[in-house]
Amino acid sequence: MTSLSIRRLTYADLPHVIAIERRAFPTPWSLAMFVLELSKPSGICLAAEDDHGIAGYLICSRYDTIWHIMNVAVAPERRREGIATALLGELLRRVQEPDPRFTLEVRTSNTGAMALYERHGFRAAGTRRRYYQDNGEDAIIMWRTPATLRGTLDDIPNAVDPLKRVV
Repeated sequence: MTSLSIRRLTYADLPHVIAIERRAFPTPWSLAMFVLELSKPSGICLAAEDDHGIAGYLICSRYDTIWHIMNVAVAPERRREGIATALLGELLRRVQEPDPRFTLEVRTSNTGAMALYERHGFRAAGTRRRYYQDNGEDAIIMWRTPATLRGTLDDIPNAVDPLKRVV
């Protein structure tokens, strides 16, 4: 594997990003959605690149005191190489504030992504019913907060762990 570098995503990267987006998701973002996110001064948009070009990207927007991870994608042929892990790790390193709070939504069927997020301190804390337009699938709402890093959901309002099974 060639050396992977994580850098700021730019407008010039968007043709490559759109190509990955269309292969990675059943309902891909439009070019306008990427342009809007890149234009936000408080956001963090990252590209993972190696000798073969852009292999993945991450889009994170800041809303008040919360960082919302909007989009994480890796080219389908490059999955399972640690690219999403590197992107997420770099995002967490770049947010230099005390006790940052992150949230995201993930398909209930995307167990691989949920495991990745859990390895980085995210915990399931709710469900958005019929969130995904393509098939009506629910989304799991995940958070990474000071409490989730301690193993609780104590600092997340209305948190309910949708993955806990009642026996």
